[in-house]
Amino acid sequence: PYDRPQTTMRSFKMCPQCQREYDNLLDRRFHAQPNACPRCGPSLKLVDGAGNPVPCDDALATAARFLKQGKVLAIKGLGGFLLACDATSEKAVKLLRDRKRRPFKPLAIMVATLDDVRKHCLVSEKEEELLTSPQCPIVLLRWREDSPVSSSVAPNLKYLGVMVPYTPLHHILLRETGLPLVMTSGNLSEEPIARDNDEALRRLKGIPDYFLLHNRDIYSRYDDSVAIVELNKPQIVRRARGYAPYPVHLPFRTKQVLACGAELKNTFCLTKDNYAFVSQHIGDLENLETMEHFETTLELYQKLFRIQPEIVAYDMHPEYLSTKYARSLGDKHKELRLVPVQHHHAHIVSCMVENGIGEKVIGVSFDGTGYGSDERIWGGEFLIADCKGFERAGHLEYVPLPGGTVAIERPYRMAISYLLTLFGKDALTPDLAFLKEVGSQELDLIKKQLEKGINSPLTSSCGRLFDAVSALIGIRGKIDYEAQAAIEMEMAADENERGSYPFAIVEQNGVNIVHLKELFGGVIRDLKSGVSQAIIAAKFHHTMAEMVVQMCRRLAKTSGIKKVALSGGVFQNRLLLRLTAAALEEAGFEVLTHSQVPTNDGGVSLGQAVIAEFAVLD
Repeated sequence: PYDRPQTTMRSFKMCPQCQREYDNLLDRRFHAQPNACPRCGPSLKLVDGAGNPVPCDDALATAARFLKQGKVLAIKGLGGFLLACDATSEKAVKLLRDRKRRPFKPLAIMVATLDDVRKHCLVSEKEEELLTSPQCPIVLLRWREDSPVSSSVAPNLKYLGVMVPYTPLHHILLRETGLPLVMTSGNLSEEPIARDNDEALRRLKGIPDYFLLHNRDIYSRYDDSVAIVELNKPQIVRRARGYAPYPVHLPFRTKQVLACGAELKNTFCLTKDNYAFVSQHIGDLENLETMEHFETTLELYQKLFRIQPEIVAYDMHPEYLSTKYARSLGDKHKELRLVPVQHHHAHIVSCMVENGIGEKVIGVSFDGTGYGSDERIWGGEFLIADCKGFERAGHLEYVPLPGGTVAIERPYRMAISYLLTLFGKDALTPDLAFLKEVGSQELDLIKKQLEKGINSPLTSSCGRLFDAVSALIGIRGKIDYEAQAAIEMEMAADENERGSYPFAIVEQNGVNIVHLKELFGGVIRDLKSGVSQAIIAAKFHHTMAEMVVQMCRRLAKTSGIKKVALSGGVFQNRLLLRLTAAALEEAGFEVLTHSQVPTNDGGVSLGQAVIAEFAVLD
């Protein structure tokens, strides 16, 4: 499987000296498949932004000099191109942000050694182990206030994404520059990472000042993996280089299943025997380039693991590209069994499977968007679930989403929706400061949309609840990247505050509904009394943890279940996860969380695959 002719080293013919080393039984390079030297191996080339060669004797040393001068470089790495600049230079970081059209979304940095990591971040023993593991992921670490890294690298955040070098090229570049370097995916917006030289020169044109290229092909695109250490264990946020395609072990044998995953943070999953092969992070399936990346990577995995799916699982949302792809397979291959899977059920089962749990659990699935079995937008769900099915035992109360996706991009719309829905037309008083960023025309439009139900689908989303509170207390009314309002509210929260707000759980037709009028009433009272954002944000987080515990106690009484699985993108919120897990354990519950696959939509495909397997067994 790892013979040179089967790898991207096949085009490099060994020189006589390297061939002698390769053939000599007593040489340490005997049958070392990547054996090469400067004469016969891959070589570096430095070109300018237009692709013209830069005259120099040493491409690497010249690239390092350019980085120290504040230039932006595109560097060909292991799984694709990374965009790099001096992380301590405000000017260089802003230049990269402007050119990449990424105003606020956090960037990762690379530093040379663990000692360098400690200059910028607080690092625990487990975080050190994760940083220096063979996978070498980006690890989100608590940022030191005295770090010289520019605040523009991760605006308004307390955590910094840090990785150490994972290729010789990186080691030399970091040594030559003596700087922490921004290292972010070589792409524009949510496109796949650029892989080939010609492709990078075309797609990244206008972003870097220079390209540091090499002439060894990259066989498959891989972004850098992202991880955290929380609840005393590593948790994957983005599963890619270093982790995929290493399989998740299943506690049962499966048929050959393809699960097509979700729309955002897409991964697919293929199963065979006792293994689930979850793909690397594909990206958001919202453009042709990402869909092509999905298809080519799927073809590679099927060939690599000799899998020909008998069953195809997909999300219930009819407009997802992953759903349409699955259905197109069913049209072409009539023998395939197609299985639609509810989004939040897949979240919970993915958490169960990686924890080796087969019996029913109370599943708490909190995220931004998921198509519900009642054709509404779910996202604040309490399920009684196993691999065979689920019962929706509770959820956050429904509110309208004024303008649909526009309300996701403008959280102040969700704040207005909650206030008008819960308190009526007199709720929008002039002393609510957040309303100042809403134009009078837009405010009138929102009121009409809510009054007449125009383009205002109902949602029970926990992600939208976080957005609403963040906007209401003046933290973030418009977002530049997914979940920015919620993330910045988490960062703002006073970690010493222990208070919370009231709320009500009301049973309606056998389903427990969380009513939020008292919660919003408490937030508004604090706001008008001059209580700080930090205190309100903290009290809101404590309220959400308390809400989960109270609901789980109710469901445990009727079901007898004491295991709780926490899943969904909202549980990437480290403060919420810590508070919720601690409160549940104190209440006598066993808490299941993610480790091998992301709690966000990157883990959904694993749950889909397992649910489809059990659906066919039934």
